[in-house]
Amino acid sequence: MFYALAKGKLDTGPYEFVHELVDIETLNRRAFHGELELTAVSVHAYAYLNDVYALCHCGASMGDQYGPILVERAEGDGRQQTADSRHKRCGSTSAAACRLSSADSPPMRIAIPGELTTAFLMLKLYLAQQGRTDVEFVKVPFDQIQEEVKANTYDAGLIIHEGQLTFEQEGLKLIADMGVWWKEKTGLPLPLGANAIRRDLPGQTISDVVRLLRASIQYALDHREEALDYALEYGRGLQRSDADKFVGMYVNHWTLDFGDVGRRAVREVLQQAYDHGIVPKRVVPEFV
Repeated sequence: MFYALAKGKLDTGPYEFVHELVDIETLNRRAFHGELELTAVSVHAYAYLNDVYALCHCGASMGDQYGPILVERAEGDGRQQTADSRHKRCGSTSAAACRLSSADSPPMRIAIPGELTTAFLMLKLYLAQQGRTDVEFVKVPFDQIQEEVKANTYDAGLIIHEGQLTFEQEGLKLIADMGVWWKEKTGLPLPLGANAIRRDLPGQTISDVVRLLRASIQYALDHREEALDYALEYGRGLQRSDADKFVGMYVNHWTLDFGDVGRRAVREVLQQAYDHGIVPKRVVPEFV
């Protein structure tokens, strides 16, 4: 999204863009202090930030029938084998999936990438539908979750970013895809992340910056290969084919503009978060 701005491909006039590359949960936390004029945020986090930031109409990361995934170890271990009888009762071949659907099973420990991520919000909504409340959530850096689950440190892990494509290669097995579940539940795409701009900026500045952000996204879509070359610098060893697929999943027509459906999806996420007591107030998103 930011390739054109990072590499001086656009005339930005009086504005200088300085990039700070950190994980989304760190950006969510920094946004509470209004540190950055323009920042990526999770839609979940926006529920706490709408008095400081407005959502840009462009810059969305939207999953349409795909999204963060809940995974477990693919190979059986001692703990899974002791659950064989529960597998037969619930009809599942997955220990973790069975435990999610069984009220009398022991508590699960799930590694999550951050309490303010939309992935975690979706997981909590998903577990509520499954009737599970006795789950322990442990915050783990997003790029360490796969290894921790493989090491049996946790019963399951919530995977974001490129791990959604590589989890099977790493010896993990899918329990549930939050984007698939959300689509089946609501008929809507899943808005995971957005770009937000600080409300205290002058109106003309807000308009100019959002226009430049959209131009940067359009430039990347129009110059996909060179933009992908740039993105691969931050791909954590991802193969180009997987990176290309991942970019296509989350930088596309939804990214240029939420559109009516995308805006409705954001409203629905925030409404359900409030209805389930996950966020403390009802938030109506404002797009600029």
